[in-house]
Amino acid sequence: MLKKQTVWLLTMLSLMIVLSVYYMISPDNDDLAYIDNGQTDTEETASTEPQGTDENAEDAEVDEMTNIGGDELLASIRMEVEDERSMSKSRLESIVASGEASAEEKDEALKEIDELEEASKKEKILEDSILSSAEYQDVLVRSEDEKVHVHVKAEELSETEANNIMRMVYDEFGDITVDVVIQPADS
Repeated sequence: MLKKQTVWLLTMLSLMIVLSVYYMISPDNDDLAYIDNGQTDTEETASTEPQGTDENAEDAEVDEMTNIGGDELLASIRMEVEDERSMSKSRLESIVASGEASAEEKDEALKEIDELEEASKKEKILEDSILSSAEYQDVLVRSEDEKVHVHVKAEELSETEANNIMRMVYDEFGDITVDVVIQPADS
């Protein structure tokens, strides 16, 4: 029971940290909440071009979503991967702790837990290695079945840099398909 509580606590703390960082670096810190003072009706009737303003508002929303998506994409992917692995690990641990599971099922569950932990370690090592090899803003490595995805937050990535990243992945994971994705860096 303590392990489930610890996982949830760590998940919630990491989510709180990501959201705190987002709000601290958000370009428009003053409009975090909408307060209706009853002035909405008068503002709508006073407007002479409601369609033009609606289009501008929609464009602003799309631009804001694009900025948030670009800035927070790696963090959200990282959180999703961590959540998936936490749930998988929790499910596998419940199989191991179950009195109804056979010895074979428990062994298989333990093997899968070890594989999850090993993949996480390799990904972290690769992220640190790639970050230290060049001046990238952020790097996310995630492995899925027979493929490794490497997201690099940078303005551009030369062919040599991409080859170096692929070589690092091969050194850590062996002969596997590698997908290197460039995330545009913040301006």
